[in-house]
Amino acid sequence: MKKTISLAAILTLTCGFMAEAQSISEADIRQMRNNFQRDNATVAAQNALISTADIQSLVKNHELAGKIDHYFKYRVDVQGITDQKQSGRCWMFTSMNVLRPSVMKRYGLADFDFSHSYLYFWDILEKSNLFLENAIATASRDMDDREVARYFAAPVDDGGVWNLYYNLGGKYGVVPASVMPETPHSENTNQMMALIKEKLRREGYALRETVNAAKGKRTKAVEQQKAAALSDIYRMLALCLGEPPVEFEWRYRTQDGQLVTRHYTPQEFYAEITPGDYSPENYIMIMNDPTREYYKLYEIANYRNTVEGVNWVYLNLPNDAIKRAALASIKNNEAMYASCDVNKYLDRVAGIMDPDLYDYEALFGVELSMDKEVRILTRQSGSSHAMTLIGVDTDENDVPVKWEFENSWGTTYGNDGYLTFTDDWFDEYMFRLVIHKKYLDPQAVEALAQDPVQLPAWDYMF
Repeated sequence: MKKTISLAAILTLTCGFMAEAQSISEADIRQMRNNFQRDNATVAAQNALISTADIQSLVKNHELAGKIDHYFKYRVDVQGITDQKQSGRCWMFTSMNVLRPSVMKRYGLADFDFSHSYLYFWDILEKSNLFLENAIATASRDMDDREVARYFAAPVDDGGVWNLYYNLGGKYGVVPASVMPETPHSENTNQMMALIKEKLRREGYALRETVNAAKGKRTKAVEQQKAAALSDIYRMLALCLGEPPVEFEWRYRTQDGQLVTRHYTPQEFYAEITPGDYSPENYIMIMNDPTREYYKLYEIANYRNTVEGVNWVYLNLPNDAIKRAALASIKNNEAMYASCDVNKYLDRVAGIMDPDLYDYEALFGVELSMDKEVRILTRQSGSSHAMTLIGVDTDENDVPVKWEFENSWGTTYGNDGYLTFTDDWFDEYMFRLVIHKKYLDPQAVEALAQDPVQLPAWDYMF
């Protein structure tokens, strides 16, 4: 017989726990005061911390100075640093940065960049449509339902991963930067996005009411209401970003001085500059998540931007397998989409990341260390930024000792826009790569055939 727990029982359990819980007493405070011994080291640390808000400057490990350089045995041929400014479009910049070197080589260019404003327009429009569809699909549920609450908490945002670029590129194509330049609202998205979220919450709630009034049916009134809401989002985007071109003329000068004029649709341009095997069947997102079983495929529910697009799917692998694949890709001059917990143990001026770079424990006299699994489960660490993995340095046995990112925060950040991180940092704070499956070991390739384990959109890793 199935057991049930009554509300009274729940209240009894809760009250019992609260009866055992301890508040901070005067005796506790006296003990804490006694434990805070004002010896010379403590006084020095207190004086230093009270004098500055820059804790990192006090704990930097100067023994590493000069020991981590920016030279690499293997490095992909890249040129030029992009700048996403005050936006969360790192996933879009990184996806395009992986392709930029081949575009420059194809057309004989000294430099090149894509229009991120163009693809950003379609990304937010498609995410808005997906939100409205989710509002309709979950209209019968309460507003405090976990899935409904998640949708309304963040109807749209700038963030994403590689599969979002794949979904957009195949549908809308891409254009050069000169065809649809950046605007103040693509470079600093906060105000525009706040208004779009407000509009979507209004329309999503109104759609719920219309669907429920029709007893859950998707009536003509629902369709018209949704179409009107999406048209308003299009208007807001077009006013802030400009209207995307249907076709365009691209004029450029080659490195040898030749002036060239070409005409394309965005879809034609995408088809011309994109590798023929560029698809989730060949380019695989691999991830190191020690909280889950390795050599297993996982899929995050509803993590996409277009209704018809592919979800975020990844293969979980141990770090040694990821490193072997990444090393092979770089040796073959192929950069990779990568994402990591970028702000952990980062010297943003020198452009160096290493777990031993800052010793917070020595300054405060407390223990802070956790392994990667615990950091993930407690939300202390997770992937926060995407960059292009382009370089690796190895020892005499060809074992990696450090790696290099091409970032998208401009040339004034890090080492002229690049970041160097040690192999130890890779183990602790690297999370994902998108890599061609030809670089994976046989066990990883075999694992791709399995049905992915389904994870909820609110999963702790995402």
